[in-house]
Amino acid sequence: MTATQQTAQAPATRRNEKVGQVVSTKMQKTIVVAVEMRKAHAKYKKIMRTTKKFYAHDEQGSARMGDMVRIRETRPTSKLKRWALEEIVRRSALSQIEEAVLPGEAVPAEK
Repeated sequence: MTATQQTAQAPATRRNEKVGQVVSTKMQKTIVVAVEMRKAHAKYKKIMRTTKKFYAHDEQGSARMGDMVRIRETRPTSKLKRWALEEIVRRSALSQIEEAVLPGEAVPAEK
């Protein structure tokens, strides 16, 4: 085998993926995703929850607040963006209500 054949058969590098909840869509083509991580404390062994926010590129602007999304690591797009929206895993119930009400229309009052 030559060097060119080895590089052609080598698998593509696997990009890091994370699943989290969209917490902000206020920017154009950018979403902020909060990813919750669980880790045991080094000394006390208690399970600790930590949340980290990631800025992700959303080309179509399809993600809404509260959606569960999968993001994939990419080359840096801007100062803070190093992730891209891969797919929307689960839609939020809140986003479905917002889509049902037309813009400029009042939300119907419940009795």
